[in-house]
Amino acid sequence: MTVRGARSVKEILVAMMPSEQGLRRGARNLRVRLARDVRALATPAGLYGAVVETAWVAAHFAMYPLGVRRERPAPDDPYGYQHLTLRQRSLLISRPEVAGTPILLVHGMIDNRAIFTVLTPKLRAYGFERVSTLNYSPATNDIRAAAAGLGVEVERLVERTGYEQLHIVGHSLGGLIARYYVQRLGGDQRVHTLVTLGTPHHGTLAAHLVPVQLGRQLRPGSDLFTELSQPAPACRTRFAVFWSDVDQLVVPHDNAALHHPDLIVANELVHGVGHMSLPVNNRIAQRVAELLDERTPGGVGT
Repeated sequence: MTVRGARSVKEILVAMMPSEQGLRRGARNLRVRLARDVRALATPAGLYGAVVETAWVAAHFAMYPLGVRRERPAPDDPYGYQHLTLRQRSLLISRPEVAGTPILLVHGMIDNRAIFTVLTPKLRAYGFERVSTLNYSPATNDIRAAAAGLGVEVERLVERTGYEQLHIVGHSLGGLIARYYVQRLGGDQRVHTLVTLGTPHHGTLAAHLVPVQLGRQLRPGSDLFTELSQPAPACRTRFAVFWSDVDQLVVPHDNAALHHPDLIVANELVHGVGHMSLPVNNRIAQRVAELLDERTPGGVGT
């Protein structure tokens, strides 16, 4: 390469780098967002959410051992509706395809299916017949590999139930694993709706405290998020994204909202609900059920 050619390459690289003015603007924007996050934490709703979060974390810690074992698939009961509530019967009789569509719940980092102790029965009480949970390894250190593993589990669920499509609800890291599977591994062929709860769709500054590969992947601007920002014009999955203004683990909080020009996304902000409390909040559970019920006006499935 000639000196002139080297100079041209250097000029191109310099041109690709953010300008000093752009960096200052980005830093100022980040400060504004972080200041807004702090103000939300200091509100009565934020303080109440912190109390609820503390209580739930303590309860979840006690229940954690119960969720370590892999869930056993429940056999379908073909005999009558006597054991069903009125709501369950209504959904099953009027919309059997909706009621029978499998729903797979995927937990977050270093967690297990015990986080869905509240959401699972809520969805079943609404009328959904096939609600199951997935335990992936707490030692997971690569989102791409975990997404491939999720794909294997989805195919097993499809084979077992006979349904070609299903819904996924992912909490925190679980939502990001599911998004990678849907967006980059062809999972949109299998996933009708992906609901995420407190998922760092654009990274979190808290990941700088995690000194392993997974932590590096979760940092804003990582190669993983660069890949996820690439065009996805053929992605058919619909996204329902819940993010909280007091989320302690997604910083800035609005990084849990999903913005991508090619994806079908409905972002919903919830106030005063902590990160670990998102899967146990009654209002959110009801809203998730409504979104997965295609009859609901304005639902993601409509």
